[in-house]
Amino acid sequence: MLKARVTVTLKNGVLDPQGKAIGGALATLGFEGVGQVRQGKVFDIVLSTSDRAAAESELKAMCERLLANTVIENYSVAII
Repeated sequence: MLKARVTVTLKNGVLDPQGKAIGGALATLGFEGVGQVRQGKVFDIVLSTSDRAAAESELKAMCERLLANTVIENYSVAII
């Protein structure tokens, strides 16, 4: 079994209203010096294989087909 972490973030230049709202809330709570906040999502996935190359290929396919909107989002895959 392999464990993987997929991180999906908005591409540069894509507006991030949720990140902006989080940044504003942090300032309201007294956290100074926070420049910009960008939000994303993380998926922890357990695969029932020991083949790292096959797992990475399958994870990338999952991202391309479901986990990430590749028009506006980037993703990274890490076997952990």
